[in-house]
Amino acid sequence: MNYLIQNASVVNEGEVFVADVLVEDGMIAQIARGGGLRAENVTTVDAKGKYLIPGIIDEHVHFRDPGLTQKADIYTESRAAVAGGVTSFMDMPNTVPQTVTRELLEQKFAMASEKSLANYSFYIGATNDNLQEVLGIDISQVCGIKLFMGSSTGNMLVDDDSALETLFREAPCLIAAHCEDEGMVKRETERYRALVTAGQVAPDATIHPYVRSAEACYRSSARAVALAEKTGAHLHVLHISTAAELDLFRSDLPLEQKKITAETCPHYLTLDSRDYEKLGFAIKCNPAIKSPEDRSALLEALRSGVIDTIGTDHAPHLRDEKFTGDYFTSKSGFPSIQHSLELMSNVCSEGWLTLPELVRLMCHNPATLYRLDRRGFIRKGYHADLVLVDMDRVSRVGDVTEYSKCAWTPYEGVSVGAVVTHTFVGGNLVYENGVFHEQTRGERLQFGR
Repeated sequence: MNYLIQNASVVNEGEVFVADVLVEDGMIAQIARGGGLRAENVTTVDAKGKYLIPGIIDEHVHFRDPGLTQKADIYTESRAAVAGGVTSFMDMPNTVPQTVTRELLEQKFAMASEKSLANYSFYIGATNDNLQEVLGIDISQVCGIKLFMGSSTGNMLVDDDSALETLFREAPCLIAAHCEDEGMVKRETERYRALVTAGQVAPDATIHPYVRSAEACYRSSARAVALAEKTGAHLHVLHISTAAELDLFRSDLPLEQKKITAETCPHYLTLDSRDYEKLGFAIKCNPAIKSPEDRSALLEALRSGVIDTIGTDHAPHLRDEKFTGDYFTSKSGFPSIQHSLELMSNVCSEGWLTLPELVRLMCHNPATLYRLDRRGFIRKGYHADLVLVDMDRVSRVGDVTEYSKCAWTPYEGVSVGAVVTHTFVGGNLVYENGVFHEQTRGERLQFGR
């Protein structure tokens, strides 16, 4: 089906302007500034009073498929994605089995082709002994290499110095790294376990930013950056959570010329350590949410260009995995993809970002960084991944269904100033005012490398 989106306030490449946008055969066929576009055999969508943005590209999700599908799966989480305006996602390899071979990688692509409402790609995970698998990937077909330089994911930790340097030196594409110092995290975990046993501290969520400290993040990120500088690797450090880490990154180069880049997440921008008292294990995640001062520094870094992208680190767990037991048994991570745009619209309302700057961080920059083929911008000849947003409607998180399979959110009751009304994926209307149209599936992302 072809669409004519009329009277939209288009947000694209630093501008906001009223236009009509014609979608034909899945692509953006025309953009008429000022409106007045006419077309036959189209379905017309009146977008007056709404913003039209490129589909959000979430480069950092955990959809739990295969092997952990009691928590989430590609179908359920892609529904949550498109309901939140996310039209493309890149999924992490810590599933069961872990995605550490090309064969397992292709199995995930095959699953997504049948199940995903959004466009998709998958990282291959690096280990101490799978270098040949990693080096053999087709870099036009795979988003990147995921490297865990911390204990978040068990035996996917790469801690062999020789393996690390070889990976950095020979990696054929972007390395996306989780950076927390393994030794520091282990030592602090055991120290706090002893303090809890002695009755000196409570085993609640307030200890999390001390167990997984700012220093553990900085030390590991600094090591990764040093390796990238030494080898020339393309390094993207994920979920930056501290002010100290920001000194490792540059803002004086255009993104296209950067070899070392940084991502943060909505929870580090909207929450801080004071929120553990109220929200407890609901906001336990790795790296930990840090101090109010860290949050302020991260917000400033969005404006300055030190931080390049915003990804969700969407990581669903069942309620009993999160809320039964104590600090040492509660799982880290929480669902967030459905609400990332809503939450970031609040950051705009607070004056930290303009809407065009937000679109740059969530849509343009991921497309540029990963060299996505004709996505992330509203341009003639690009794939019609498009989202209509009503920013005149105030709502609360939880007023509509939570579409993630785990069916909860730490943001319950938060007031937000943006409502996604329509989501188009590859020119197909897949979400419309709370209704899903599931006749089509998303596409495998292609990369111009």
